[in-house]
Amino acid sequence: MHSLKRAVAVLLHRMGVMAFAQRGKVKGALLVAGTSSDAGKSVIVAGLCRLLARNGVRVAPFKAQNMSNNSAVTVEGGEIGRAQAVQARAAGLEPSIRFNPILLKPGSDGTSQLVIRGQVSDSVTAADYMTHRHQLAKVVADELSNLRAEFEAVICEGAGSPAEINLRATDLANMGLARAAHLPVILVGDIDRGGLLAHLFGTVAVLDAQDQALVAGFIVNKFRGDPALLKPGLRQLAELTGRPTYGVLPYTEELWLDAEDSVSVLAHRVLGAPQPPRGHQWLRVGALRLPRISNSTDVEALACEPGVLVRWVSDQGDLTDVDVIVVPGSKATVADLGWLRERGLARAVVAHAESGGVVLGICGGFQMLCRSIDDPVETRSGRVDGLGLLDADIVFESRKVLRRWTAPLAGYEIHHGRVARCAAAEWFGVNGSPQGYRHAGVFGTHWHGLFDNDVFRRQWLAEAANTAGRDGFVVADDTDVAARRDSQLGLLADLLATHVDIDAVIDVLETGPPPRPLIVAKLHY
Repeated sequence: MHSLKRAVAVLLHRMGVMAFAQRGKVKGALLVAGTSSDAGKSVIVAGLCRLLARNGVRVAPFKAQNMSNNSAVTVEGGEIGRAQAVQARAAGLEPSIRFNPILLKPGSDGTSQLVIRGQVSDSVTAADYMTHRHQLAKVVADELSNLRAEFEAVICEGAGSPAEINLRATDLANMGLARAAHLPVILVGDIDRGGLLAHLFGTVAVLDAQDQALVAGFIVNKFRGDPALLKPGLRQLAELTGRPTYGVLPYTEELWLDAEDSVSVLAHRVLGAPQPPRGHQWLRVGALRLPRISNSTDVEALACEPGVLVRWVSDQGDLTDVDVIVVPGSKATVADLGWLRERGLARAVVAHAESGGVVLGICGGFQMLCRSIDDPVETRSGRVDGLGLLDADIVFESRKVLRRWTAPLAGYEIHHGRVARCAAAEWFGVNGSPQGYRHAGVFGTHWHGLFDNDVFRRQWLAEAANTAGRDGFVVADDTDVAARRDSQLGLLADLLATHVDIDAVIDVLETGPPPRPLIVAKLHY
């Protein structure tokens, strides 16, 4: 079966190369919008970037404005949404602030940290943000214009839904961007949620005439079942809107790495598709589902391993049978530490460690494991007691640490907190500088992406299993997380090549919005 899948993938790749060779040079830009958050915009953009790149097109991703606590550090030393970093990888590029010039990181007090061109600019409420609109519009316009001049194709991703007409006047990422840059728009909807035809029709219908004129057609995402049953609905949708559906992508459980940190991502209790253990025992990992979790993708590398079962937990009872507890990053460390205490999870983590269990803290989670946290920045709460599992103190500073590491280990840092004092033993270091700390089975580090390092991850899993008494757990020696990530990007490109009319999409990319505007409804608001 594996060889058959490989043969089909190779055939699709060759067919795609031939089709692109016949087309000649590709040049243009388009916007992928969605009927809602998590409709599939990010994966469609990533898939298009990989499909174009592997056919010799110089392509770049672009998201004018992202709201996410799941971010990555760029080559310039700034931060962007992780989805744009993955899309850059799909395009064969290093992550750059150019691909996501505006990033909003929600905190615990109704404000968001405003990141412009990779650097923190301000902390704003929704009302405050409106005052930045003209400045931000210029930033967006300049970055997109420069990308279009440098690359043959730019695939833009919208934010949320373009149907949020109450926000249209200040929109920078959806129809505001499409109107300003005269971009054709492809609208993506998630049929797995139900009500898709109404979502697609309604999204177009509530737009004003000038915005409607930019919508070229639709893509259906996450379809299960017989496509023949959907055809009559798509035919009626075309009759009602005058717009085609370019393709129907099937629901695919294999696609789960690098998902955005939305509620729907964390609602899946078991992460990924667990593979059978190489030995006779599983290693069970419980990752705490913090309210303001950041960089939730850190645990995905563990979930790639055979015999490692990773699930998101939010109640004490969920921790009774786990071997390892992971406390992930947080955009509001002190507030989320308070949440742990309110739910009794703090006591459960401490009890787990004191009974000889393994606890891993990453970034904000590491800070929670220390003796004290002094925070005049994120939550402005001052000094509070941590869980005391690591003999260290954390002090927050206004300047954020943004750092990429490439050797001897790869990883990145995004945090305000600094280690002010530490008497805990060193877990690992780089060039003589401690970067991780431990006490017995408790481990902590500010590094994100640490477990993407295959050799490091295997060594740590072996130690964690030994500490947890899982003598029957055997660490696999062939798991390659980077290859898994690239294989999923390749799978995305193959799915688009198989199930979407790519020629029609490329025509839209090159020719722009439909030449004759098709108005579904004329609304006044």
